[in-house]
Amino acid sequence: MDGSFVLPGDVVGSTEEFVPGDCTYARAGTIFASTAGLVKIDSRARSASVIPKTNAPVKLFQGDIVVGEVIDLKDSLVIVSLAFKKGHEDRPISDEEATIHISNVRNSYVKDLRHLFSLRDILKAKIIDERQMRLTTGDEDLGVIKAYCTRCLAGLVKKESKLVCPNCANTETRKMSSAYGLGVV
Repeated sequence: MDGSFVLPGDVVGSTEEFVPGDCTYARAGTIFASTAGLVKIDSRARSASVIPKTNAPVKLFQGDIVVGEVIDLKDSLVIVSLAFKKGHEDRPISDEEATIHISNVRNSYVKDLRHLFSLRDILKAKIIDERQMRLTTGDEDLGVIKAYCTRCLAGLVKKESKLVCPNCANTETRKMSSAYGLGVV
């Protein structure tokens, strides 16, 4: 069974032998595939999983790191259009929006979100509530990873703790990720 291709509903194993793993479910003592893919048997953990081989939407869970674009700013909310989940860069997230409440931006007081985010910023955040799609950028490695000048739309360059526009010399601030400008998620 290990390595064989299965479709949703195909039998993967028995609950007497294994516990259901990723992309599987158990019913009446039998483990079934919930997606098309390859069966993976973990003899140490005694689990049966399916490695997806389809372009099914990525499932998002609390604790996942996601990347998205700021599409709107309210007084106490940043609205983000999600692009992809870390580790699944090849499978984009479509039509999924999330929010960052002002209290989840960083681990200190935030007076005005517009000093920390701007429209079109690309940011990295962690999911803290997958049902309401709430995010946080409180950790040092989370925050804006690419920002654009609000005057001329050129990409901003990091100089110490500020962002400077190479075209018009405009200086801006953001809640920057420690990976700002590195092209690393």
